[in-house]
Amino acid sequence: MKSVTETGNIGGKKVLVRVDWSTSQVDKFRIDTSMPTIDYLLGAGAEVILATHGDTKDLGQFVPNGAKLLPNLRDNEGEEKNSASFAKELSKYADIYVNEAFSASHRKHASIVGVPKILPSYAGFRFIEEVNALSKAFNPPHPALLILGGAKIDTKLPLVKKFSKIADSIFIGGAMVKDALGFIHDEKVFFSNNPGELDADDKTLEVLREKISEAEFIVWNGPLGKYEDGYAKYTHGLAIMLAESGKEVIVGGGDTLAAIHELGLQNRFTFTSTGGGAMLDFLANETLPWIEALGYICLYFF
Repeated sequence: MKSVTETGNIGGKKVLVRVDWSTSQVDKFRIDTSMPTIDYLLGAGAEVILATHGDTKDLGQFVPNGAKLLPNLRDNEGEEKNSASFAKELSKYADIYVNEAFSASHRKHASIVGVPKILPSYAGFRFIEEVNALSKAFNPPHPALLILGGAKIDTKLPLVKKFSKIADSIFIGGAMVKDALGFIHDEKVFFSNNPGELDADDKTLEVLREKISEAEFIVWNGPLGKYEDGYAKYTHGLAIMLAESGKEVIVGGGDTLAAIHELGLQNRFTFTSTGGGAMLDFLANETLPWIEALGYICLYFF
C-alpha cells in the first residue's frame, strides 16, 4: 500500500478522495483529520473530488476552495451493494483514488473496495497514522490493558479472543456484560460490577483505576453505560482517569469519542482513532477490506 506522497506528479490530474464526513461533533473530528491530505493534493495542483456518505448540503461548508463534493454516496443503492457498475461510475471522475476514510474502510462498499480495483490507489496521511498507531497494539509494552464497552458483544468477541493472547488484562463493560458472562471464561478478563444495569458503578471505576495504574499501554473502545440515553457518568469518569494517567493510551469508538469531545479531552491521549467498527476490525484482523482490495493481507509496511 502506497502513501499519497507517492502519487508522483499530479498537477492537473483528478483525484477522487474518499472521506468519512458528517456534521456531528465526532465527525467534525474526522473532517479536521482529513484536511492535511486534501491540502497536500490541492497544493500539488490536483483537482480534488471528495466522496462521502452524509448530507452534502450541510457538508458543503467544509469543502476547501478548489475541491468538489459529490452527492451522498448512499443515494445510489450500488454503493452499499458494492456494484461494479457504480464503482465504474465513480472511477470516471478521476485518474487516481486516495482513501482518507479509515473509519469507513471496514465496509465492503463500492467506494471502498470497488474503486481501488479500477484506479491507482493510495492511502491518505491520516489513514497511515491510524495503521501505525493501532499496529502498536499487536506488540505492546506490558502490562497491557484492553477496555471494551458498548452493547454488542458480537462485534467485540473477535477482539477479546485475539487479545487474550496479547494483553495482560481485558475489561468488559457496558450493556454487553450480561451476554459476555455466559461464554467468556478467561482469567485475564474482568467485568463491570453490575451486569444488566444502564451504567457502571463506583466499584467498577475503582477496579479500573487500579488496573490503569499498573498498565503501561491501554486501548479503550466503547462506553461503560448506555451513553446514548444519557448514562454518561462513569464513561466520563473513565475518560478523565485515562487522560490524567500519564500512560500510553489509544481510544476510539463513536460514543467514546463523543464523551471525549464533550469533556474537551481530545488532545489528552496518545492517539485518538477516527474509527469505531473499523478500529475493532483492524485490531482483530490486522487488515481491513480496503487493504485487501489492494491485494494486501497484513499491514506491516509503513
